[in-house]
Amino acid sequence: MFSKIFPKIHAEGYKFLVISGIITIVFYSFSNFLGLIGLVLTIWVYYFFRDPDRVIIEDDNYLVSPADGEIIKVEETDGPKELGLENKKFNKISVFMNVFDCHVNRTPCAGKIEEILYKPGTFVNASLDKASEDNERNYFKIKDTYNNDIIVVQIAGLVARRIVCESNKDQELKQGERIGMIRFGSRADVYYENYQPLVKVGQKAISGETLLAKK
Repeated sequence: MFSKIFPKIHAEGYKFLVISGIITIVFYSFSNFLGLIGLVLTIWVYYFFRDPDRVIIEDDNYLVSPADGEIIKVEETDGPKELGLENKKFNKISVFMNVFDCHVNRTPCAGKIEEILYKPGTFVNASLDKASEDNERNYFKIKDTYNNDIIVVQIAGLVARRIVCESNKDQELKQGERIGMIRFGSRADVYYENYQPLVKVGQKAISGETLLAKK
């Protein structure tokens, strides 16, 4: 119960907690009302950077969600041109993370990271189609245990200013393992082949636990 009310937080969150705590103290020196606003901000920062443990299925026949949030796209599309896959067809599922969702990202499958590619960009609303091409983003090309290409794309959102990558090229991943996070509103895209989707647009997803697709 305690861990649900006060979950552990990601290492990226500590400096923001300190900053919001200082702001709260300064606000209180001016008025109780401003101090209350600062306290609410501090609580929000704490929960934004929460990093709860998840129950992973650990089954190579499934892909799990890389992010908490809402499923906003389930479609067939070309692969990312940034990885030279624009002439190859993939299924794609997009998960939109609002500022109240947990922003720690996980790998949908077990496998080896063959490539990591970071692309700087703009900061339009992550729920828009153009975010996949215009926004700051980070690509993971993962070879799963069936030798399929699974692509995970971290996409910064409207107020996001940093994508945090916690993985390395050639790293062997377990399904649901943490690969990074995005600060303050964002989206995660999963490109996959040879799996059938199990989710639909509008459905809520939980990182590491919601089953996105099945062999």
